[in-house]
Amino acid sequence: MSEQASNVPMNDAAGDAAPVHQGELHQFISFRVGDEEFAIDIMAVREIKGWTQTAPLPNQPDYNLGVLNLRGTIVPTFDLRCRFGLGRTETTPFHVVIIVTVKERTMGLLVDAVSDILTVNEDQIRPVPDMDRIAAAEFLSGIIPVEENMVVLLSLEKLFQRGDFGSSTEVAA
Repeated sequence: MSEQASNVPMNDAAGDAAPVHQGELHQFISFRVGDEEFAIDIMAVREIKGWTQTAPLPNQPDYNLGVLNLRGTIVPTFDLRCRFGLGRTETTPFHVVIIVTVKERTMGLLVDAVSDILTVNEDQIRPVPDMDRIAAAEFLSGIIPVEENMVVLLSLEKLFQRGDFGSSTEVAA
């Protein structure tokens, strides 16, 4: 993984190069789900691990794959492709689970691959355009232009709001 350099302009007054204060820098982990690139705040990520089978739980939404045992912690695991309404992922050993913490709750996100660590100035994060309903639109918090592509910034809080799961996997307030 390579870190994307943010293009923070430098002030060359009096020969001393200093960053121009435009806003706070943020880091995100970017990953692929299908052909799309998404990102989440790096501060929510506990670890990234290869795919392992989960133990299914009864009466859960399709996107809840079940739970996995992560060194004694039971972690509910969610298929982001299915959560976005794109069908269930046919898992392979090449898929990855991003372990995140959302509102003091640990959970796993099944993705196709982790791509990069992005460091961007908050001024570079564009708002989500107002448009007709698109897949996963209610989970978006911004768009980050990266070279010729766009990386969609996800809000984990919106993605996993109270009541979106069965009672055994609710995110604690």
